[in-house]
Amino acid sequence: MPEKKIRIAVFAEGDDAEKAKKNGADVVGSDDLVELIKKGDIKFDKCISTPELMAKVSAVGQILGPKGMMPNPKLGTVTKNIEEAIKTIKAGQIEFKTDKAGIVHASVGKASFTDADLEKNISFFFTELQKKKPTSSKGIFIKKFYINSTMGPGLQVDLTSVM
Repeated sequence: MPEKKIRIAVFAEGDDAEKAKKNGADVVGSDDLVELIKKGDIKFDKCISTPELMAKVSAVGQILGPKGMMPNPKLGTVTKNIEEAIKTIKAGQIEFKTDKAGIVHASVGKASFTDADLEKNISFFFTELQKKKPTSSKGIFIKKFYINSTMGPGLQVDLTSVM
């Protein structure tokens, strides 16, 4: 199965815009890009912005926010280092979220993936979660591990099988 090509939009001007184009951004602009988004012409999957243009990007926050595309410094999508941000996203950066109960939600594959690919993705994700453990955290960091399809039942995974 061919990999899905991630289309990236970059809010930048001047040298930053040139760097974005050289590094593979699909759409680059500032005011013109804001106008395209306002018209509903969203032909990208991820969005990056330089800090200087966040004031302009905020004008389309109500459109990008609900779609999960709003640039965010925590995710590394508001940055001066446009080249690095594009490379990270193109390499397959995934975002995971935690809820108030401390439950981590993330997508690790699709039903069409082979068992070996899913195992590899799950092991990698589990390892990355372990690396994110705060030094102040004591005791067991990950207590339970479940996997499920979008609308399917959750199945508990034996933690020793992914360590």
